[in-house]
Amino acid sequence: MGKLSSSKIACVVSVLCLAAAVAAPAQTCTVLYNFGNNPDRPNDPIFQGVLAQGRDGNMYSGSRDAWTGSDGTVFEMTPAGALTVVHLFDGTDGQDPTGGLTLGTDGMFYGATSSGGLYSYGTVYRMTPSGELTTIHNFTGGDDGGYPSAPPIEGIYGNFYGTTSYGGKTGNIGTVYRISPSGAFSTVSSFGLTSSRYSGNYPNGPLVQGNDGLLYGTTFYGGPDDLGTIFSVSPSTGKITTMFSFDGTNGQNPLAGLTQGSDGNFYGTTVAYSNGGTAFKITPGGKFTVLHTFTGGSDGANPVGGLTQATDGYFYGTNTYGVVYRISSTGVLTPLCNIGGSPQDILLQNTNGVLYGTTAVGGSVDRGMFFSLNVGLSPFVRFLPDGREVGQAVELLGQGFTGTTGVSFNGTPATFTVASDTYLTATLPAGATTGFSTVTTPAGTLKSDKEFRVLPQILSFSPTSGPPGTTVVITGQSLTQTTAVSLACKTEMAFTVNSDTQITATIPAGAETGGIGIQTVGGHAESTASFTVTSSE
Repeated sequence: MGKLSSSKIACVVSVLCLAAAVAAPAQTCTVLYNFGNNPDRPNDPIFQGVLAQGRDGNMYSGSRDAWTGSDGTVFEMTPAGALTVVHLFDGTDGQDPTGGLTLGTDGMFYGATSSGGLYSYGTVYRMTPSGELTTIHNFTGGDDGGYPSAPPIEGIYGNFYGTTSYGGKTGNIGTVYRISPSGAFSTVSSFGLTSSRYSGNYPNGPLVQGNDGLLYGTTFYGGPDDLGTIFSVSPSTGKITTMFSFDGTNGQNPLAGLTQGSDGNFYGTTVAYSNGGTAFKITPGGKFTVLHTFTGGSDGANPVGGLTQATDGYFYGTNTYGVVYRISSTGVLTPLCNIGGSPQDILLQNTNGVLYGTTAVGGSVDRGMFFSLNVGLSPFVRFLPDGREVGQAVELLGQGFTGTTGVSFNGTPATFTVASDTYLTATLPAGATTGFSTVTTPAGTLKSDKEFRVLPQILSFSPTSGPPGTTVVITGQSLTQTTAVSLACKTEMAFTVNSDTQITATIPAGAETGGIGIQTVGGHAESTASFTVTSSE
């Protein structure tokens, strides 16, 4: 199957947007900027465009500029609505940057263009906040894939991961790729055929890395009914697991990616050809629940963009009927305002507490808008990456950092350096545990929007061999919150946590030679060496 074109999806979205008007709820969104007709200005931000907050507190994204016939724009927007054009694409460096951007831990923004570049199959690029762009990969449409729709995300250990809707090693129906900040590229997985049906194809939305280290996403097509799937993939082995297939009664054709909630479940939306679309949740084990079926009434319909969990615990989203809504983890949906103009992106909660988004059309000249929704949530801090090992640097975004007197991770104080009023770095201290981080500023204490994961480490173990019943002393870091110890990835071991740096475990009967693994609240660690199981005779 070839590329599912932007025009085809836009046509579907447009038709659904022309359905019956929705009564406007009482609460009002605020239009901060009207996109226009100037060919050197952004317009028509469509699909699952991702807004990224920079170190400066401003927001960055891209638009395809269909209304002016340009090749696409990257723009910067302040919380007050002042726009700056950061980069204009010319086709040779990419075209149609519809997916938006990811802020990397190096301070650069990373994105993808769905076409253009050296071979016309799209690009991955790295860009400074001032707009200096470096193309780090040109897709060929072969084994490496082609036509990426979403920006790559930064994984927990520094590589970036993304998807393409075309190409690959089997079937030409999409890939999952890995790329380093310098551009070292590899295909992690290729979507292919299972029996006579697609296992999944046309992955469109961004990936998310779960707390278990796996990558999770959606495909627009695939499954027994060819209506889309939810999948996970191992970044180390490339194994793709289809977690769920849509059949039309529970939704169809998801365009957006997934969000992992504070409860560990994943949340997302589906668009629709013949119904209003759905909001759903799915456990990491694959238990699926429809939270809400959109009716086209006051709740709107056709949620192209995904869901964002804000600091109040609710999920916020939009649909192409113009409705901005809030939904609980149990499915209670509340329409908040009607912005009009077909919002299609994933809302961003800035660290000032306010939600921001874009629309593809509408506004003063019907070329789209940038808007905000203030539901009274307090400022907070956001960290990146999602987890670190002890001794590594953690970056925090926020506001009012000048004069900061303290940074802590789940109550453990950390050394820190304030780089600006909106950005600081801290060193993850020994003894820190997984939990919320805080920054104490002159105006008060700011809390993180989610829990920071302290990654465990296995440094050594002794002895390195022995029969069942042998007691093994495991030395490492961040072991306090250990929940399981295993041998050879399959045999559970009885264990005792002696301290944050030591565990004792017992080799069980029937165990096989292999590496020792530790699972904690923060993540998983595996020894580089194997424990050799010997005979008890």
